[in-house]
Amino acid sequence: MQRMTALFSAALLTAGLMSASAAFAQEDPAAAPEQPQADAQAQNFSDEQLQQFADASQEIAVISQEYTQRLQDAGEDKEAQQQVRMEANEKMVKVVEDSGLEVETFNSIGHAIQQDPELMQRVQKMAGQQQPQ
Repeated sequence: MQRMTALFSAALLTAGLMSASAAFAQEDPAAAPEQPQADAQAQNFSDEQLQQFADASQEIAVISQEYTQRLQDAGEDKEAQQQVRMEANEKMVKVVEDSGLEVETFNSIGHAIQQDPELMQRVQKMAGQQQPQ
């Protein structure tokens, strides 16, 4: 169970990274997506979306771990750090999109499970049913 909590923590941290990177890349803070609208939809996720989130979260946790090490290896070089973040972000966005979810939906589910322990348990159970690859 501790492994699942760590996995979702990594996925949520990554979801925040994706959001922050998207907003940073837009160079316009006013263009960032509005979170209250996403929260309003939080309870309307299908089992299929939750399963997609669980599957993507597992892959993202692996990517996050790999790129955390690469970020540490970049040391104080800000340009190298930014390059590592961008590369990690691209991979994570691809995982989310390949899972069948939009990044916004993935992030909304991530925020919803932070607020709803029962939803967190449902997603953890779905993730636990998957066999490691």
